[in-house]
Amino acid sequence: MQYLKDLQTLCAINSYTQNKSGVDQVARQMQQWLEPLGFETKLFSREIIGDHYLFESKKVPGDTILLLGHNDTVFPLGAFDTFDEDAYWVYGPGVCDMKGGNIVALESLKELFKKNHKIQNIDFLLVSDEESGSDDSKALTLSLAKNYDYCFVFEAAGENLEVVTGRKGVGTYTISITGKAAHAGVRYTEGINANLEASYKLQELTKLTNLSLGTTVNVGKITGGIGANTISPKCDLLLEIRYTSEQEQDRLLAALEKITQTSYVDGTSAVLSGLIQRDVMEPNKAQEHFIQTLEKISGHKLPTEQRGGVSDANHVSSCGVVTLDGFGPFGDGDHTTSERALKSSFVQRIDLMHKIFDFHQSNNCQFN
Repeated sequence: MQYLKDLQTLCAINSYTQNKSGVDQVARQMQQWLEPLGFETKLFSREIIGDHYLFESKKVPGDTILLLGHNDTVFPLGAFDTFDEDAYWVYGPGVCDMKGGNIVALESLKELFKKNHKIQNIDFLLVSDEESGSDDSKALTLSLAKNYDYCFVFEAAGENLEVVTGRKGVGTYTISITGKAAHAGVRYTEGINANLEASYKLQELTKLTNLSLGTTVNVGKITGGIGANTISPKCDLLLEIRYTSEQEQDRLLAALEKITQTSYVDGTSAVLSGLIQRDVMEPNKAQEHFIQTLEKISGHKLPTEQRGGVSDANHVSSCGVVTLDGFGPFGDGDHTTSERALKSSFVQRIDLMHKIFDFHQSNNCQFN
């Protein structure tokens, strides 16, 4: 199977997000495979991180499709750079997250090209910084998304080849607390303990978690104080919020502001900073209708799931584009040295995507 050899070629290139040369090398390799299929390359150059690439096909009247992936992985040079396989699995950095997914998209396009000798209204965006939060590519993805009717994202499939219809929104914030330093032995009562204030805020923040709604608030890091003999004048709480609806986002943001502005220890003050990194991806009727269409095209049921983790699908979905995720192979161990992907799932995913692409092209680029 040539596509597994292509996957090995990609996995042999270290594409840790901060390794610009490696990430760019992966993108150029994808370019070498995609341009012979008729795609034109639009390059979005970056100085520090890898470049972003948009591969564009000819446009005609009809539904437009965006394929979305990322070239970066999580392991620095020398940390994990092997590729192995056995009868059932392939092992290596990115085999499921998400060089394997990119290969599914590529191979499906190759099969389409062999049959039709032309590809229309399908573009392929590959960004370079998804694993570090898409801080740079977010604006690009949002600006491009409005040009498309449908988006397929090639993150890993579920264990039963589920496609992903929902992903939590996520935000990262810091509450910076100011108190007053004082000698802990001689002038104890003159101090205002920022660490003590942080302890009260920590408890209030934790109360915001609502597992029945899929909402979590995690204070993951606390940094404060000078030493055991000094009343703490400063303390920072680094926290993350995750939620499954815009209503919960609004509730959490209002609560964060209230907790920040409330002084549980007299004399303290606090400032909130941070942002929503990815808007929530909520299942919707248009998505449901599209899944029904895909089931008719493929001839079998498409199982679905919602995930707590995020991806760039969150960005495209927030623009109103009908977005489905999880079209890569099934795998596990991602972000660990045990990462693997199931060989049979490549076959199934490539077959599914080829049927979808072929229907789209044969039906004058229309799904309805």
